[in-house]
Amino acid sequence: MSTETPSHAPGSPDPGHHVGTSPLPDRPGEEGHAHAHTAVPALSGSEARTVRAILSALVVPLVVATLVGLVVLWPGDSSLVGSQPFAVEGSSMETATVTSLDVEDCQDAAEALEGVSDGSFLDNAVCAEITSGDGEGLTMPVHIPAESLGVADVGDELQVMYAPEAVSMGTPYVFVDYGRGVPVAALAVVYLVLVVAVAGRKGALSVLGLVVATVVLVFFMIPALLAGSSPLAVTLVGSMAMMLAAVYVAHGVSVRTTTALLGTVAGVLLTVLLSLWGTRAANLTGSVDETAAVLTSLVEGVNLQALLTCGMVVAALGVLNDVTITQASAVWELHAANPSLSRTRLFTGGMSIGRDHIASTVYTLAFAYAGTALPLILTAALIDRSVASTVLSGEIAEEVVRTLVSSIGLVLAIPATTAIAAFLCRTTPVPQSSSSSSSGSSSGSSQGSV
Repeated sequence: MSTETPSHAPGSPDPGHHVGTSPLPDRPGEEGHAHAHTAVPALSGSEARTVRAILSALVVPLVVATLVGLVVLWPGDSSLVGSQPFAVEGSSMETATVTSLDVEDCQDAAEALEGVSDGSFLDNAVCAEITSGDGEGLTMPVHIPAESLGVADVGDELQVMYAPEAVSMGTPYVFVDYGRGVPVAALAVVYLVLVVAVAGRKGALSVLGLVVATVVLVFFMIPALLAGSSPLAVTLVGSMAMMLAAVYVAHGVSVRTTTALLGTVAGVLLTVLLSLWGTRAANLTGSVDETAAVLTSLVEGVNLQALLTCGMVVAALGVLNDVTITQASAVWELHAANPSLSRTRLFTGGMSIGRDHIASTVYTLAFAYAGTALPLILTAALIDRSVASTVLSGEIAEEVVRTLVSSIGLVLAIPATTAIAAFLCRTTPVPQSSSSSSSGSSSGSSQGSV
């Protein structure tokens, strides 16, 4: 970078004062030149080719390994998905609409069953019009368990099971669940509209990336785990596939996004290692609730401890991607603002931003897990024992270790991403003449494609 003081017209800003947009001048006394560099491309032609070559050498093998892993671990017909019937033989799933919360309003239907029923199912029942199956159009009592009855209201859609053997207890229709299609669809539409309205094309692409990642989770990871494949292998391959799809679909193929992807990969690997150590060192079994017991009885040889590790990794993916994209963008923007910054200055400048991100993510996952496990925490709090014993009990300790492992992975992913981005940036000084000759170029050219 030229050290010659440029001439300036009377009344123009003194070059000894910082007027430009560079947040981090490289050396004292250079503030007057920093503003001229905002239009200079962060990478020259040869340097851009070098960066693309480096990133390609790292990412292409990762993509190939992920594709090979998908092929090798693909469950095919061996998956147990859908292998357990939902309704017992002779029963059928139907729909109904609540017409009254007082079972007396459909007493005629109940009286028709006198002599063959004891009416035990009528204590917690509502009147509902059957809207599918052989009983369509009939208004019948529908038994709803006490824990679900409190939220029932007239007009609610119900999923009910027609079970002929239940006639002996007062009604052949038994509550299964509420129909939630309309409110969930309404929320989804509002979400999509707001994302597109606020974030535009990038918002739409982000939603598409989420859809693609969800497809990987539903059609690969879950079936492969139920098919008995190695949970660790499925988690690594599935996580890589989800991140490749989500990052590139949402943000496009570029130097920035590829840098962020490599930071995410580093975070995932760290999280895997930490979760493996954490679950074993803390003797976490993953079998602390009834769901785990049911899964063990239905899937032979399932490793609940390994599944706990998988859950920790998958839970951290979204926030990992968030922090790495932010960090990669921060470093490239700093470099675009002042291309003469050294790699050390870029790293320290990026970490100044990263520390704020760390400060916010420290409690992000903690609050998320606390909210999810709130009933469990409340139940544990009822027991008369010390706080330490409660926190270290199997049920709570799983959530604590999950939070700590994910948080450590996030914290370490920030300096990893910052270091990768700083390493890829040009460090050669930019001559003053180059900055003036390229004043018409856009600072956005710093985002080269890979």
